[in-house]
Amino acid sequence: MIAIRTASAAALGLTALLLSAPSATAGDNNSFQVSVAPTTIAAGGQVTLYASGCSDITTVSAGIFDTVTIDSGSGQKTATVDWDAKQAALYTVKFECKGGPSRSVDLTIASGRQETPMPPPVPHGVKAGVGGSFAGFDLHEIGLGAALIAGALGGAYYFSRRRAGEGDA
Repeated sequence: MIAIRTASAAALGLTALLLSAPSATAGDNNSFQVSVAPTTIAAGGQVTLYASGCSDITTVSAGIFDTVTIDSGSGQKTATVDWDAKQAALYTVKFECKGGPSRSVDLTIASGRQETPMPPPVPHGVKAGVGGSFAGFDLHEIGLGAALIAGALGGAYYFSRRRAGEGDA
């Protein structure tokens, strides 16, 4: 858990460092600069949107996340990419400076999806089987065992009911 937090903090720090430098994605020497980080993201991931040089608000829109507004001057916001974004597709992120220029940046959706973690299975107790009395026996073995028990019981009954004088002389 700590490693995930540390990696997230490092990624955010690196993103802030990268976004503080002038962006090469704007395409010309105009003061309106925009960027998207990362430029390739899995569906369900978060992207950081950066805009600077606009004297009014900047509206950022794309077909794969909700519209975001960035305050005047410079700033950054995050947006969560929709889970239904098409894999390996290229989407255009449009930055519009109110009363000024607009810029576009391409955002690629990775071919693999991030999976939501599955909840742990619910325990249903121990599977005990049938108690072991019939495990591994077939009908032939059970019948043979029943015949032996019946024969033993029959023999015991026969010898217990026999009269004492019949076979003594």
